[in-house]
Amino acid sequence: MSDEARPRNAGRGLGRGLSALFGDDDDSANSKAPRKDTQTLAIELLHPGRFQPRRNFDDDSMKTLADSVRAQGILQPILVRRSPGNANTYEILAGERRWRAAQLAQLHEVPVVIREIGDREASEIALVENIQRQDLNAIEEAQGYKRLIDEFKHTQEALAQAVGKSRSHIANTLRLLTLPAEVQALIDDGTLSAGHARTLIGARDAMEIAKIVVEMGLSVRQTEDYVRTQNAAPADKAGPARVQTKDPNVAALERELRELLGLKVTIATDAKGGTLSMRYNTLDQLDDVLAKLRAGK
Repeated sequence: MSDEARPRNAGRGLGRGLSALFGDDDDSANSKAPRKDTQTLAIELLHPGRFQPRRNFDDDSMKTLADSVRAQGILQPILVRRSPGNANTYEILAGERRWRAAQLAQLHEVPVVIREIGDREASEIALVENIQRQDLNAIEEAQGYKRLIDEFKHTQEALAQAVGKSRSHIANTLRLLTLPAEVQALIDDGTLSAGHARTLIGARDAMEIAKIVVEMGLSVRQTEDYVRTQNAAPADKAGPARVQTKDPNVAALERELRELLGLKVTIATDAKGGTLSMRYNTLDQLDDVLAKLRAGK
């Protein structure tokens, strides 16, 4: 999915919602006509928002977006507010990828919509936009939730309403922050999925188990079974348990596909064949895979 796609309305939780902040209604949202309140600003007057939860910007997807911006311009204006303490510059609330792509495309000006918004709502907007686009990994999402709770005193229930998620989703995502920093780093860089990581919460030697999961390509179910075995063992006897090893040929195929597609690939075999699954973190990554498959026709 291109970053130029308009964000879906977050109105269920964000109050006014992103569409309301942009001044959209059902008709104008689908129109390509310029917005009445859109302005153009020099690109150097904008800077990333203080509340941006996203830390990783994939180079390949940014280059693809820059090519789109270079060819078509920026179709969706960037939502900004005047920088607190400096009225001559502007803080990005939504659209940092477009701003970065515009720099790569060597644009001098970008379209913006300026809104007067406080810190609390700025933080909510930044988090909601990224969640809607599925741009955050689980750790970035968890840290965004934690910041809203710590700095703005949201309850988990209120936060669930603010971002359009269930309370259980908020709670389970926040629990990932109880994992050791080394395990969180594996989630952060896409080596370990959030599903695998949730099974490690409260496990003995979570980092050692995480290493085994990654090296052996265990499924979430296999990881659950392994953690259960480890937790059931006496503390002085807990250690690497026997885990069903994967056929070397299947493991080699997984590595080859990972290198080819740039994604974590898992092959599970059974008596009648098997399944092939791929783990992606953003829709841009999925678009890249589809482009590679189409190119191979």
